Amino acid sequence: MIALLITLTVAGVANLPAQSPYASSADFAEHARMLREHELLKVEPQVFVPSTNAAPAMTYSAPRSLFASRSPWKENIVTTVFWIGELPTKNNPTPNHASSWDPQWALNYGGYDDPDSTHRRGYIPASFVPRQNPFYCALPYNDVTRGTTKPEAKVVIPWFKQAFQQEGHSVCKDHWVAIRHGNRVCYAQWSDCGPFRTDHYQYVFGDAVPLPNLNGGAGLDVSPAVRDALAMNATRDVCSWKFVDASEVPPGPWRQFGDNNIFANRALGNPNAARVQSGGSGSLFGR
Repeated sequence: MIALLITLTVAGVANLPAQSPYASSADFAEHARMLREHELLKVEPQVFVPSTNAAPAMTYSAPRSLFASRSPWKENIVTTVFWIGELPTKNNPTPNHASSWDPQWALNYGGYDDPDSTHRRGYIPASFVPRQNPFYCALPYNDVTRGTTKPEAKVVIPWFKQAFQQEGHSVCKDHWVAIRHGNRVCYAQWSDCGPFRTDHYQYVFGDAVPLPNLNGGAGLDVSPAVRDALAMNATRDVCSWKFVDASEVPPGPWRQFGDNNIFANRALGNPNAARVQSGGSGSLFGR
């Protein structure tokens, strides 16, 4: 639609009245090109990475600390509770039967992850045993779009080189995250994108703060299992979080369920399984 409008407008430049502010058809074409680029940028923020063929229009460099052995904590982040199968609400217009990476999320999970504590048995729904890890979370970045890997992903994601398999395959899905509330810490897998955004890599991997949104500037969504393990408020609280490797995940309920869970599904071939299983005190929470 944008391209058609601009094409028709440029084609009609010869018939512009004498008082036209454009000195020539070339000037008008340049103006039209700028308008088109402006409209396209509204569709999805674009990030250009360095190229050997041309100088980049914009580059992004992740802070050096993100490439250290341990990710820094992001402190005091407004955290909301979401769940698989959640229906749309005023402040959460997207239904959660699907995730950004799994169009059949609820089906593959095994059902509705009811957040009502009276309908739960420990950290899982009372009516079924989930087929994926009930300790899940969402962060506002997606490294793939329309079947392709976003151009900035290889620059901003610290583990991209080690985890990349093929174009359009997410290296973020199921990565481990440590989440802290008060003196409790639990562990979850990154299973969806949000709240509200899927492009805020400056916050997820950098030093920026979450952008304003309808949920008080929330920058992290967590599952009912995470909520209960951390003794959070029912729907919204303040937590801190950081990325961790599988080798840093201690024993706990977050390692018990899920075909996407490297500890519960040995077929995934955890290279650190022996070392991880032998570590930790066996207590529910790590510090």
